[in-house]
Amino acid sequence: MQEINWITTELLRDLTAQAQSSPRKRRNHNFHSDDAAMCHRLLNAIEPDSYVAPHRHLDPNKDETILLLSGRLGIIFFDDSGRVTGDAVLDPAASRFGVTIPAGVYHSLVSLAIGTVFFEAKAGPYQPLSEEERAMWAPLENDSAATAFLTTLLKRFI
Repeated sequence: MQEINWITTELLRDLTAQAQSSPRKRRNHNFHSDDAAMCHRLLNAIEPDSYVAPHRHLDPNKDETILLLSGRLGIIFFDDSGRVTGDAVLDPAASRFGVTIPAGVYHSLVSLAIGTVFFEAKAGPYQPLSEEERAMWAPLENDSAATAFLTTLLKRFI
């Protein structure tokens, strides 16, 4: 029999503490058994200084669903050339707290509050992003330009 997994305030607090002490300022907690699982379900804790490079998932089965559990999350959408096509704030205290991002849409996420945690679900198995899925017009996570790009993204929500 498989273990029952509860999503609790304590789990969110622990995951947030792990994200805060991580160099990437992010930490996930997987509910799926391994990277080969056909359905990936996870919690993702993200802090305000974390940079998620814009990307897309080209596999038509990899729509990405996000439900915000705590904090505030900004989502930015881009066209193929890097022009912003839209943005939104997810906030569980407001009327918008989740989104499904269709496969093929460039997007990035920014934490707008300490203790931001969301539930994410998408099809597996896990595969690293291909070159075609990375946004060539945006800096990679470890690039020296990433901090300035993140600041630009955050300014959309101030």
